[in-house]
Amino acid sequence: MAPATFTQTILLVDEDHDFLDWATKRLETKEVKVLRCDNAENAVKVIEKSPVDLVVTDIQVQPFDGLELLSRVRAVNANAQVVLTAGFPTTSQIIEATRRGARDVLRKESLPFELRPVVEAALQIAEQRRTAGDSIPTAPAADGRVKMIGISRPLQDVFKIVGRVAQTDAPILITGESGTGKELIARAVHEYSPRRKSEMIAINCGAIPENLLESELFGHEKGSFTGAIAKRAGRFEQCDGGTLFLDEIGDMPTSVQVKLLRVLQDGTFSRVGSNETLSSDVRILAATNKDLAAEVAHGNFREDLYYRLNVVEIKLPPLRERPEDIPLLAEFFLQRLARKYGMARIRLSGEAGEALQKHNWPGNVRELENTIARACALATTDLLLPEDIPFARAPISEDLKIANALDTLLSVAPDKAGSLLAWTQRELAGRVLAETDGDLKEAARRLGATQAEIRKILGS
Repeated sequence: MAPATFTQTILLVDEDHDFLDWATKRLETKEVKVLRCDNAENAVKVIEKSPVDLVVTDIQVQPFDGLELLSRVRAVNANAQVVLTAGFPTTSQIIEATRRGARDVLRKESLPFELRPVVEAALQIAEQRRTAGDSIPTAPAADGRVKMIGISRPLQDVFKIVGRVAQTDAPILITGESGTGKELIARAVHEYSPRRKSEMIAINCGAIPENLLESELFGHEKGSFTGAIAKRAGRFEQCDGGTLFLDEIGDMPTSVQVKLLRVLQDGTFSRVGSNETLSSDVRILAATNKDLAAEVAHGNFREDLYYRLNVVEIKLPPLRERPEDIPLLAEFFLQRLARKYGMARIRLSGEAGEALQKHNWPGNVRELENTIARACALATTDLLLPEDIPFARAPISEDLKIANALDTLLSVAPDKAGSLLAWTQRELAGRVLAETDGDLKEAARRLGATQAEIRKILGS
């Protein structure tokens, strides 16, 4: 008879020897070796001497319970899977076991049905973690002046523009989707400029009520409006000689746009409630996730201010257009989380890195950072696999709502399918074409169709 060729090891820990006999017969194969202990202390000794892939332990073992054993197992081997069993596990036991990294908590009465599939799944995960290659390159350190990580050509082109324009005082308009890092680019421009010894102040124009934004920027005199109990200097005065970053400039009210235009033209302004003309030497950097040219066309943004701000435009590419940067960014966030919370660094498997690269990332770098933070919070081992990445569900768009409504309608009126489908296609194509300001190529890309198909749907 050929000797067994064990490739994985399970450790059973239970005071009930009948249970140990039963579980051993159920789980041991020529590929899986089963070790047994009837107390937690001996179990720790076994784990310290032998590599174990999975521990199945009763919560009520002695001389310390299964939760403590779980912690000691994870301290010795962070990738070992642990399944706890109990007659009637309490809510607090389940929560605490999960918090400490248990794979599962099973009731004893369910073991005849659940033990084998749970163990097989746990062993499969253990094998994946053992063989998963950590193919993610080391994240380059973000130096003191540039906090952005990336090796992709689109981002490198952005860095080159920053290098060329930082030494000038030209206003810069930074455009890009939400979460792409527009403020980081603004800070890079400031830090590489002659103004870096002075302050950079950032203001989110969309987060301040219209009646307060003018005061925030230009200051106010005492009694100039309700609540103005003292004279206050605005941001232009405060960062004289420095840089003022106006985020979400597309949300700036028209009344404030007029006063900002004056500052850009001659460097002068007045506090709210004052006729005194003040001057300030401030470089303006602005950012928006809107199409300002379209906002100008729709009358929502002043054309003269648009051209004053858009002396140099820096377009930040969305994360989906620079997938080679995603693993580096993920590694950077993992390292930063480890430093911040003083914990052992969690690694990213090559397969997990590939899964991250395939995701569309509608929330861009901000979404990636949040995803990595959630993955670390939920991690049960120090190696993240694809199934450990908690991708956020995208919000239901209006287009999807229409599609869902269509499905419901077709279920009760299938004879109307042809006309309803044609109507829906026209509605969606028309809406997306309007959102892209008539850009047929971009509309086709968003809809996953060809330009010819869009023309046919619209009947043109």
